[in-house]
Amino acid sequence: MKHILTVLASTLIAAAIMTRGADDSTATAKTKQQTSMNIKPTTIVSVRYMIDDVDAAVKFYTRHFDFTLEQDAAPVFASVTRGNLRLLLSGEKSSGRRALPDGTRPMPGGWNRIELAVIDLTAEVAHLRSEGVKFRRDDIVSGPGGSQAWVEDPSGNLIELFQAKE
Repeated sequence: MKHILTVLASTLIAAAIMTRGADDSTATAKTKQQTSMNIKPTTIVSVRYMIDDVDAAVKFYTRHFDFTLEQDAAPVFASVTRGNLRLLLSGEKSSGRRALPDGTRPMPGGWNRIELAVIDLTAEVAHLRSEGVKFRRDDIVSGPGGSQAWVEDPSGNLIELFQAKE
């Protein structure tokens, strides 16, 4: 996708905080506490999505959003990367989808989402619609910080396309 500028700013900020904490002598108490908990500093932020069809998810993210396949263990699991973001795509038989002790099973969908910044939201929405990509809502929503549209991956997980106000 040609119009994407960057992955969610807060994702990058979180990565920066985690990498800075181990070496920064002026780190906050919270950062020091995190470091003492054996949190490994990294510049990569991983987000796990529950997926119904790993192959379909890989195709969706690599085709429409310029992710690169990092690991392919389909049909159980795959990971794709884009910049500092790694999406862990957990199929039904993956360890990330194992039932909790009470029998509750992690499922795809919900309202949590990654956000991808775009230069021209209207053009990007039109392009994705022409490719048959499914949207959770048909409109573009505008607020004080900018505008957004919600795309669904093949399993119903959300991707927010966001254009900041100029």
